[in-house]
Amino acid sequence: MNKLLLPAILILIALPLSAGCSKQETETVTISFLDAEDKSGAWAEVIERFEAANPGIRVNLIEGPASTDTRRSQYAAALLAGDSTYDLIYLDVIWVAKFAEAGWLVPLDERFSPRMRENYLPGDIQASVYNGSIWRVPIRSDGGMLYYRKDLLERENISPPETFDELVSASKKLQDPPDLWGLIFMGKQYEGLTCVFLEILRGFGGDVIGPENDCLLDGPESISAFTWIHDVVFKHRIVPEAIRTYEENETLAAFISGRSVFMRNWPYAWKVCQEEGSAVKGKVGIIPMVHSSEESSSATLGGWGFGISKFSRHKDEAWKFASFASSTDALKIFALKQGGAPSLKPLYKDAELSALNPHYPQLYRVLLHAEPRPVKPQYAEISDAIQRHVSAVLTRMETPEQAASDATAEIDAILRRGPGN
Repeated sequence: MNKLLLPAILILIALPLSAGCSKQETETVTISFLDAEDKSGAWAEVIERFEAANPGIRVNLIEGPASTDTRRSQYAAALLAGDSTYDLIYLDVIWVAKFAEAGWLVPLDERFSPRMRENYLPGDIQASVYNGSIWRVPIRSDGGMLYYRKDLLERENISPPETFDELVSASKKLQDPPDLWGLIFMGKQYEGLTCVFLEILRGFGGDVIGPENDCLLDGPESISAFTWIHDVVFKHRIVPEAIRTYEENETLAAFISGRSVFMRNWPYAWKVCQEEGSAVKGKVGIIPMVHSSEESSSATLGGWGFGISKFSRHKDEAWKFASFASSTDALKIFALKQGGAPSLKPLYKDAELSALNPHYPQLYRVLLHAEPRPVKPQYAEISDAIQRHVSAVLTRMETPEQAASDATAEIDAILRRGPGN
């Protein structure tokens, strides 16, 4: 063979192999997750930054309905079928136990170490743990708090209340119903009512489930909570009877139009209160939820974070994005664009965020003490029982004592049946 031709032949033989390797090296993996419409553009920016740093991975945000319950059903339908459509599950904090118990999630213990968890708010970590394993990396935190009209309290030289009695007293002095009520909260029969009731219950020193996995709602603390929520409407008359039709939007709309002195709501409401057109812009303060004189404040924990689907074919890439989306830089983007509360503690001392959110020191104080709702696979049933009986008290269909007794019997039966029964 001509010696001059040999190198050329070898090059030609190598070309297909080289092309094959190049194709393999540049093959792109796509990972998907479902969330509500990205109106703020926060997800778009986080995904763009991630893809720029990880050219072999594409992230597909499937924009779904605004309803949390509908998105949960969409996730559940796919997971029940063993479908790999969703690599990541963007989990509401109350879904963790149910999804983990069903075998739909991958435990994150080896990826999300105890040392990594130390930077996150404690309630967010606590709510992500079920049966000794961690299943979710937190992104957005949430916790109930009390908003108040600083201008009205200062005018009458009234200090922000710390106890249930002080809240009732201040409301009576400052209200002028029906134009200005003392207090409003989410009183409709839905999940928001459970969250409000838990803060009142824990503010009296009670809780829903004890260490022996039994319901505690027939105790004196629970009866005090049912009685207080009844009395603020029908005895003290600082809350409108229409409260039983209020969800978050109705509660916030009433407050920003100047029709209440105090409001129980979530962190997102702060940004809305400061917008143009708000009658309370620059007039609002926040404090932890009130409590009895012998107990301490409690905030019901909410929030969102990523779990990895058991059925994903790209678990490593999914974790890479989950880790990126829960980083300091990404959570700052969410805080700036969405106005939600970040789950990372150091961000509450970030200079830019603090300048834009002067309430951050108070918000941080609230979230540090936020407590999860019962971390049980049967949580939806437990919450439904609580909602129904609190609503029955607000409509005077049940006495506080009857509501406490009946709710206890129902929840005990739910716990005895166990998950999946």
